[in-house]
Formats: sequence, structure tokens, C-alpha cells
Amino acid sequence: MIVLKLPVRFALLSGFIGLPLIGAAQTNPNTLTTAVPILTISPDSRSAALGEAGVATSPDANAGYHNAGKLGFINTQYSVSPSYSPWLRSVTDDMGLAYLSGTAKIGQRSAISASLMYFDLGTISFRDDFNVSKGDYNPKEYAFSVAYGQKLTDNFGVGVAARYIRSNLTGNSSGTDSRPGNAAAVDLGAYYNKDLSIGASDYNLGLGATITNIGNKITYTNANQADFLPTRLKLGFALTRELDAYNKLTLTVDGAKLLTPSPYYIEGDTLGKLKSIRAENLARRNKGVVGAALGSFTDAPGGFSEELREVNLSAGVEYTYNDLLMARVGYFYESPVKGDRQYLSFGLGVRYQVFGVDGAYLVPNSRANPLAQTIRVSLHFNFNKLEEAFGDGNTDAPVN
Repeated sequence: MIVLKLPVRFALLSGFIGLPLIGAAQTNPNTLTTAVPILTISPDSRSAALGEAGVATSPDANAGYHNAGKLGFINTQYSVSPSYSPWLRSVTDDMGLAYLSGTAKIGQRSAISASLMYFDLGTISFRDDFNVSKGDYNPKEYAFSVAYGQKLTDNFGVGVAARYIRSNLTGNSSGTDSRPGNAAAVDLGAYYNKDLSIGASDYNLGLGATITNIGNKITYTNANQADFLPTRLKLGFALTRELDAYNKLTLTVDGAKLLTPSPYYIEGDTLGKLKSIRAENLARRNKGVVGAALGSFTDAPGGFSEELREVNLSAGVEYTYNDLLMARVGYFYESPVKGDRQYLSFGLGVRYQVFGVDGAYLVPNSRANPLAQTIRVSLHFNFNKLEEAFGDGNTDAPVN
């Protein structure tokens, strides 16, 4: 349970509970913050074990979240994957992230996907300035998405996703000036996949690019205090080498950048400078969604070097034996002045006939990190391989 005094402000509640912007989020003035930051957390165990990489990995039931462009390459008629992660267990014991995704082929070159992400923020006890209880509330956020992906050629596919988002942080509790926030957003994705032969070795190259959560600002109080969604550009690759008939190894790397305004700051704390900082940040906050996205590549006060620090890196290696057993390791890096989330991730997976299970465990860079003890578990149910569904013997991508 978390205790907060009234009035409750969105930035405190969502910034701390929704996505743990540890240490630096509270002390560095140049940390990016958005509404509903949980949308940027990979909900499935495979990606979690690969350091959050997933934009270019082989498609599965969670392709609609990572890159809708991969959907046309799925080689099962139907697939379903539920996932769950107890959240911030080193801080509280009643928060959790649940995710359910499913896909269906609607032709040899296209597929649709539907998913539901549900984030339970546990119980919050509201109190006034005199420490008098104003009641308890269970805040929650969820996002419902549908996606469509199409193979344009044997090697290239595109996709689009639409999403409804609802964030209810205070439930109109007595004494607060907030209300539930609602938003709609779209994702755009592209995916390229090619088998290669280099020397005596066989490889598979996957390239992916997405822009996600392009949508209206979300409002918790009034229209003048709207917050940006976590619109994000993500680019990545996945290179798989066939070691022999039974063993293969995949290296994947993603880079991600929020397409939202960088906070403005200048050195010093004189009254004049503080007024200037406040005015500039208000102007940036009032930008339109498109203008903010385009300006996000050049608006960091520290110039190009700071823009580079706003890029989060995800890298992972996946070993697969006979498309049956998987072992994964990954690393996620965020600049110390942009949030300072840094952690190793490990995971195991198994597939047997129509069933599969994945697990992931995070090891953060410090014991005090709220992400410590984070685990994630995903199940997989894959029905009817492509050759069984359409009778053409064509399998476009491995199911793993």
C-alpha cells in the first residue's frame, strides 16, 4: 500500500508507480516523463529476457505489441499468449502487470492481433495535510489494442495498430482535482526478414522499425494540463546463425527514443532563471503532438550529445535447441541523467507441440533499484502451423 497526501498530482503518482524513474527522475531536471509510461514496458517474458528488445525478433503471439509489421510472417493459424509480472516487489506487494494477446491468420500474407494490457497499481490510501484518511482506492490503467499486418513481399511487411487507453489514478477521490484520463493512439511498424548464406554458414536477418503510441494528449485535470503519451521511435535488428541442424543463436539489438519534448533547464536557481525555465517548459508542454515529435530530435538543451543520451539501448542473445528449448540473456541501458534504468535480464523458454512457456528475471544495477526481484511469466498456445492451415508447405518464420 502507498500513502499519498492530497492534492495528488499525476506526475508524482504515474512517474513513481507507473514506471520507476529511480533516483535520477527526482534529482535530474532533464529526465523525460510522459503519461501512462507503462506502455513502454515489454509485457512478455521473451522480450523482457532480451533486455526489452523485440522490434526485429521472429514473430509470435506478442508481435502486435512489438511490431505490427511482423504479423504477416506468423506461421500459425491461431496463437494466444497470456503474461503476468508482479510489479515493484521491492516496494510493495500488491501491484501487477497482466497482458493477454492473440493472433489469427486471415490469409497466407496477413494476420490480425488483439491484446489487452492491464496494470494494477495496488491500494493507495489518501490522506489530507492533517493526516486524516480520505479513503483507499485501487488505481489502474489498461490499454486495448487491435493490429493488422501484411506481407508486401516475401521479405517485407508492414502493419498498423489502434489502441484505446484509460488511466484511472485517483478515481475522483474526495479532495483531488483529477479525473480518469482517456486517449486513443496508433502504431506503425515495418519488418524485413531475409535468409542469408555467408561462407559455409546460414543466417537469418531481421530488421524492424516502429513508431508507437501516436495519439492525443491525456488529461487528468483540465485541458491546459494535458500530458503527452509515450510516443516512441524504435529501430532494431536480429541476426540468427544456424550452428547446425539443432542449434541456433540469435543476437538482437534495439534503440528507442521518446518523441516527446525534452524538459528545458539552465544552470542556476535565481528567480529570473526559474521563471524562464517555467515559461519554456510550459511552451513545450503546449506543443501539438506532431510538432513535439518532430522537434524532439533537436530540442534537448545539451544539444546533440544530450539527444543521444535520450536513446535507450536493448540488447540480447537467444540460444535455441531444436526449436524446443531456449536460453536468453539481455541488458537494458538508460542514461544516468535520463532515468538511470540499467539491468541485466535472464530467461528460459520451452516449446512442446502447441504449448510453450517463457520466464524472465531482472537483475538491476543496484540493490536499491525498485526493479529488483522483477519476474515475468508468459504462456504460449500455437494452433495449426501454416502448412496445416493452408496446405502450401510454406513456413515464413520460426515459432519461438
